[in-house]
Amino acid sequence: MSKLALTIMADRFEVCRLEPDAPLPDNLTGLPFWSLTCTAEELSIVVPEGYAPAGCPTESGWRALKVEGPLDFSLTGILASISGALANGGIGLFVISTYDTDYILVKEEELRASCEALRGAGYHFT
Repeated sequence: MSKLALTIMADRFEVCRLEPDAPLPDNLTGLPFWSLTCTAEELSIVVPEGYAPAGCPTESGWRALKVEGPLDFSLTGILASISGALANGGIGLFVISTYDTDYILVKEEELRASCEALRGAGYHFT
């Protein structure tokens, strides 16, 4: 498989944890990017910095790398390849997958090293 193109998204993001029965924040509508995942144990929200609900545990300082898509569901190994390149560089990640593509979040202080590791693995940036 040829390596895919990645785009560095401009915003900084934060990952928030709420109780699974918490109401959805009303400030999500109109944001260009946010993600919501609900399980029996938690409600996780990824939002641009400054939009986290008050009083919830929040991890700030994330930057997002978008895998340019849309990606066909038959493709395999995309996340394995990206996460492997980052793991080899000692870089942690947080992943969001959508119907069309994947978003790899890395801490802002590791963004440069992330890009270098991914370029070294054959990825290019738009």
